[in-house]
Amino acid sequence: MPANPVDVQQWQCGTGLPLLFIAGPCVIESEDLVMRVADTLAELSAREKLQIVFKASFDKANRTSVDSFRGPGLVKGLAILAKVREKTGLPVTTDVHDPQQAGPAAEVCQIVQIPAFLARQTDLVEAVAEATAKNGGVVNVKKPQFTAPEDMVHVVRKCEAFGNPRVLLTERGTMFGYGRLINDFRCVPVMQAFGTPVIFDATHSVQIPGGATTGGNRAMVPFLARAAVACGVDGVFMETHPEPEKALSDGPNQVPLTELPRLIAQLCQLRSLFLSFGSAKSA
Repeated sequence: MPANPVDVQQWQCGTGLPLLFIAGPCVIESEDLVMRVADTLAELSAREKLQIVFKASFDKANRTSVDSFRGPGLVKGLAILAKVREKTGLPVTTDVHDPQQAGPAAEVCQIVQIPAFLARQTDLVEAVAEATAKNGGVVNVKKPQFTAPEDMVHVVRKCEAFGNPRVLLTERGTMFGYGRLINDFRCVPVMQAFGTPVIFDATHSVQIPGGATTGGNRAMVPFLARAAVACGVDGVFMETHPEPEKALSDGPNQVPLTELPRLIAQLCQLRSLFLSFGSAKSA
């Protein structure tokens, strides 16, 4: 059986627990930007007693345009994430795109993320599961936009078979036609029924795919995040940036860093209310 709760360094994510927040800029634009965001999140975590994991990508390998900024690469990116972990004490996470990246990423990151488009790649799942198991880490699998929630049980079973029962599943929307994502919140209890904690990706859910660059509507992030917490998700993933309009990747979807504390406070209140009434299953 999958682990529940899942230990993420000093935090725990799972049934009946406070929310786990995964937050940070979409991509590592520079060390200065990353440390600025990480310091802010660490201060927020300490002040409000929040479970926060810092997230940033070292390589955006799935950018739409060949001209789009991808990031600093594996070696430099992981060095920056290691500095975040050492300086702030926050757990860190990043995504990997091929099996060779899994080992180095798992040595630095407490959570290694498998992107939605790659969640069916068994070689990648195997590499991430084995590497995170070796380092006491966690696998976070984004549910593909084209996959039914009940079919995600297969990737959970793969992770277990390859040695790591510490698995998070992340809902990030489902394709509706060619240029829209929709959120079917039935995905939350369906995937939780596997025994895994479920995270809701509030910022990628507001993407508008298509064109030379992917668009989005960050104004919808609070509405979807609140709905997801009301449905009982165990954590919320939100990308954030000090100046989203100047972000080098996914700017239209990212929450302004100054607005994040208020939104998180709302989500924590909703989580407390949800837990006070118990889950729908036990009601």
